[in-house]
Amino acid sequence: MTSADASVRSATVNDAPAVGQTQALVWQEAYDGIVPPQVHAAFDPQAFAAGWRDSLRTPPEGVHRLLVSCAGDAVVGFVAIGPSQDPDAGQTTGEITALGVHPMHRRQGHGSRLVNAAVDILREAGAEHVAIWCLVEHESLRAFLTGSGLTPDGAFRDRVISPEEDTAREVRLVATLVEEPGDD
Repeated sequence: MTSADASVRSATVNDAPAVGQTQALVWQEAYDGIVPPQVHAAFDPQAFAAGWRDSLRTPPEGVHRLLVSCAGDAVVGFVAIGPSQDPDAGQTTGEITALGVHPMHRRQGHGSRLVNAAVDILREAGAEHVAIWCLVEHESLRAFLTGSGLTPDGAFRDRVISPEEDTAREVRLVATLVEEPGDD
């Protein structure tokens, strides 16, 4: 595959099944051994696809976008963005709320293209910072994100991941999207 065969574009409703499939594979891999078996089993491609289909048909207000990365015509990755929901983030922080590349299509530039496109859209919408939450145990994603210019800011949260109130620890990584005064 040449780089001309790879692209990033806005998702359509027809992309929902491919995004759902990719998300299920990525979540199953990322949460393996972290979430209880019944939660792991619920990472269902059709359920994820239905959620994406609904959100694409009736998108939320504001800068919410779902972008897909393609190898030729095939959707092989996705990134969802929106305004940060963190109480300490401020109004000028955008968030990457979901990111995934199909395991068979990693290390081909899809993740970098997705992050760059997400940052471009957030910056155009007036975001001065971008944030993403990452599982503590997901070292490969954190390494990719730090290699992309995001850094941990010391914040963490314990996300409830099961009906039994099991939690998974996540760390926040951030980057500044605008030049600070004196940066030349």
